[in-house]
Amino acid sequence: MAGSDGARHARAYIRRQLEELGLRVEDQLFDAVTPLGRVSMANVRAFVPGAAPGTRLIFAGHYDTKRFEEFTFVGANDGGSSAAFLIELARVLAARPNAVPIELLFLDGEEAVVEWVGEDNTYGSRHYVRAARGNGTLKDIGALVLVDMIGDRDLRLKRESNSTPWLTDVIWSAARSAGRPEFVDEETPLMDDHLRFLEAGVPAVDIIDLEYPDESNRYWHTREDTLDKVSAASLQAVGDVLLKALPEIEKRLAGPQPAIQ
Repeated sequence: MAGSDGARHARAYIRRQLEELGLRVEDQLFDAVTPLGRVSMANVRAFVPGAAPGTRLIFAGHYDTKRFEEFTFVGANDGGSSAAFLIELARVLAARPNAVPIELLFLDGEEAVVEWVGEDNTYGSRHYVRAARGNGTLKDIGALVLVDMIGDRDLRLKRESNSTPWLTDVIWSAARSAGRPEFVDEETPLMDDHLRFLEAGVPAVDIIDLEYPDESNRYWHTREDTLDKVSAASLQAVGDVLLKALPEIEKRLAGPQPAIQ
């Protein structure tokens, strides 16, 4: 939960895992104004070098979990799966000859503190974009790939309809080529951290499974979002597809990019 001791412990764990790979890691600290007052939050950024300087690719996900007073919320899928995935992706990218610089971005404050209305959500991504616009580095972001809730045992990923078409096409094409049935050719609109980047003119895609075919399995934002509900095979499926899509994304980012105001 953002601002809690648990969040600080999670952040310290993430940093240790990334620093052991020899990556440069930094915390992006900020205070968020929430319906319950100011909350201290922090995004975690890790940087993987690329052959060509300049435009970078961001892989992002949130590591915070939803605030509940009435029970202990584990968030194995909603928060846990994206954080775990990015750590494992870092291990692969750190040993890979990357064509462009890559940033691994662990976002805080995606969850609403009270209810997802107005600006009570996506605190970390909104702060990140504001800071990048303020220090002039927004123009250096070529694209963002967001992962969220990708650990479900019955993974079914629809094309998020707000996402940038070319980026979505590259990833879903890689999924077809890899024979991964988890990526389906249906569309659904969802609100998530990627919207803040899209609003700033950054190409972005959201890879998320927020639909459950069986109501009895709907454990999102309940005490049932526990480790027994997630699968390493689902994370592997997403990893296989993104790594297969990566060369094409790098190729596109290595070319001239439109200016972002």
